[in-house]
Amino acid sequence: MRPVGRAIADFDMIREGDRILLGLSGGKDSLTLLHILDHLRRYAPVRFELGAVTVDPQVEGFDPSGLIPYLRDLGIPYHYERQPIMEQARAHMDKDSFCSFCSRMKRGIMYRVCREHGYNVLALAQHLDDLAESFLMSAFHNGLLRTMKAHYTNREGDVRIIRPLVYARERQTAAFAEAAGLPVVPDSCPACFQMPTRRQHFKELLAREEQDNELLFHSLLSAMRPLMSRTTAE
Repeated sequence: MRPVGRAIADFDMIREGDRILLGLSGGKDSLTLLHILDHLRRYAPVRFELGAVTVDPQVEGFDPSGLIPYLRDLGIPYHYERQPIMEQARAHMDKDSFCSFCSRMKRGIMYRVCREHGYNVLALAQHLDDLAESFLMSAFHNGLLRTMKAHYTNREGDVRIIRPLVYARERQTAAFAEAAGLPVVPDSCPACFQMPTRRQHFKELLAREEQDNELLFHSLLSAMRPLMSRTTAE
């Protein structure tokens, strides 16, 4: 709760009367964020509403439909969208990676759900490890100093995107998910598990470096903060 509360305050993520839609993949990170936001919804001084959306890419071996009764029991409005993203990728993907194609498709669906149901904020569950990996990938492969932003408005100007976990480590969400017995959906992106990615390479690189430098992520966060604060669309 502490790093999430600090990130929300530092980047002015949640405002009075917001209607927040959480992108819920079923992985440990988004399920952890679901419970944090639900706790804040009930106890924080700022009043806001919370809903969740899952995009089921209809990939063999991946079935997030068990989240439907789970969200019903929590009493959180839930939108379950089925989309054959793998088939669409095979038909329409050109030089892009499957992960990039899938991400754009899912984002478009989540924006649509926001507009159809009156949500003005979309919450995503990327954490500090994700931001550090993106930072290195951008520098190494594109020659750019860039990472995911903590809080920004989309190009159309009608949805704000927030990432409340930007100060939290992946090991924290993993520990919470295990301790709380969250119904984590296995292999939340099977296609990526079958095809080694650049992101996995940088994840392993950072893990090796952190063994010799326990302040690595503290230093990376300091370097990335100006990039995280930009408010223009990604």
